Amino acid sequence: MLISNNEEISISDFGKLNLVLGTILKASKNVKAKKPAYILKIDFGTNVGLKYTSAQITNYSLKELIGRQVVAVCNLPPKKVAGFTSEVLILGAISGKNVHLLRPDIELENGTLIG
Repeated sequence: MLISNNEEISISDFGKLNLVLGTILKASKNVKAKKPAYILKIDFGTNVGLKYTSAQITNYSLKELIGRQVVAVCNLPPKKVAGFTSEVLILGAISGKNVHLLRPDIELENGTLIG
């Protein structure tokens, strides 16, 4: 779900997004996905808790994802991806075929709100 146009949204609409910082605890291949993808277990702190997602970020190795902090939208409805329920949408910058995950420049507490 990428917005490739310049459609404007209100600041009120933007404020509805629950953007939260979390740390990837576990990463494995999503073997049922048609396009290469990983299943991630992410700790978003006490308010959001542990969440799972399937993400097409295979330009990273599984090993380098563990312990990495990421930014995610945590209040979208769950979505079935290749038989797996994805609960959050992690954010990244898209460059060609690669996705470069967004993260803070210093380590922060899981659950830190992004605004």
